[in-house]
Amino acid sequence: MVIDNDAIRPMIGRPPAPTLEQVAERAGVSRSTASRAINGGLRVSPEAQSSVERAIAELGYTPNRAARSLVTKRTDSIALVVPEPDERVLSDPFFAGMLNGLSTALADSEMQLVLVIARPGDGARTIRYLRNGHVDGAIVVSHHRDDELDHALELSGLPNVFVGRPLSGESQAQYVDTDNVEGGRIATQRLISIGRRRLATIAGPLDMSAGVDRLTGWRDAVQTAGLNQDAVVHGDFTIASGAAAARRLLAAHPDVDGLFIASDLMAVGAMGVLAELGRDVPGDIAIVGYDNVGVATSTNPPLTTVIQPVIAMARAAGARLLDQLHGGGDREPLIFAPELVIRGSA
Repeated sequence: MVIDNDAIRPMIGRPPAPTLEQVAERAGVSRSTASRAINGGLRVSPEAQSSVERAIAELGYTPNRAARSLVTKRTDSIALVVPEPDERVLSDPFFAGMLNGLSTALADSEMQLVLVIARPGDGARTIRYLRNGHVDGAIVVSHHRDDELDHALELSGLPNVFVGRPLSGESQAQYVDTDNVEGGRIATQRLISIGRRRLATIAGPLDMSAGVDRLTGWRDAVQTAGLNQDAVVHGDFTIASGAAAARRLLAAHPDVDGLFIASDLMAVGAMGVLAELGRDVPGDIAIVGYDNVGVATSTNPPLTTVIQPVIAMARAAGARLLDQLHGGGDREPLIFAPELVIRGSA
């Protein structure tokens, strides 16, 4: 091995990194005062805080994060917890929107975002991780009833915000959501307004509040119009489940002329099946989806759908979690109003 002495010579002569003691000496304060100033300013006068900050800038001092965590009991990280299989997290644009919005919310803070994929059947390990001091708080998305994350987080005392209403009626969890009942209602009213009378829905899973609430909105609109409510099948918000559900639906109810599908990805799967079977959209069956993700504009025809403001919801969840970490925070749910985007499918 050949050693380049010219390359290592600058490293040999590099001065050691400044220490906390040097910061304290430059600032004219005690070591403990300098430490408190660096770790939040508790019981530090404004003059001493300014002196320490000036000394840090002059010396180029970088705090030791591990040592800081011992003092503050903080990790400067929060978890984005997703109770879904890996392949779902990596392929569903909903989760990309969540990461986008959360990154924006945390941009001006010192917080790092840690992605925690809570695979099915792995809930206990996720709960242990969250309880053991690895993160300062958690944001939970795509929550299922059996995850019991709302109860576990409530018992742990870890600050948290859910994106999507937890299904447990006893939960006190803070959450951000869209009015999914109203979203399902306005989607169905669109179908009724264009003259469709044999209505059906491909609903989401009943162990998630979005699945329950969007179906409730569909039922409300259909009942108000005095129409039949029997054409209901379920998927799991994936393309494959939408395709499978469409086959079951059309086999049982071939006369359907208006279809509300509770996610755009399921609508993509269903529209593929309709094309395969020679059913024209919107001529034979008008379709309204939900989410307004990118694929909604690339279907043939483009998909009429309900906007779920994923990025805005994620930003709001991040802001609320930061408020909790600073000792504040609004406990009331934050509910976004849904909007309909009319395109070619209905």
